[in-house]
Amino acid sequence: EPDVTIVSGLKDMVVSEGDDVTFRCQVSHENARDVEWKLQDVALQNNEMNEISVEKGKIHTLTLRKVTEQDIGTVTFRVGPHTSTA
Repeated sequence: EPDVTIVSGLKDMVVSEGDDVTFRCQVSHENARDVEWKLQDVALQNNEMNEISVEKGKIHTLTLRKVTEQDIGTVTFRVGPHTSTA
């Protein structure tokens, strides 16, 4: 199985309280396993506040809904041993 790497990393975002914000990270291969999103070192699950999805097989997205001051911090995307932060 090929090693999946990060082709295009996360970008820092500035957003107003109450808005949604989307982070995107492109990986080298489709159907990447061992993928994880974190906010301030806390693993995120797909729920009504965090939408985690994959577009076109390689673009992993995280949308944080109606952000608050408590959402300020580092977002981390990890695939295998590779990480990207914003």
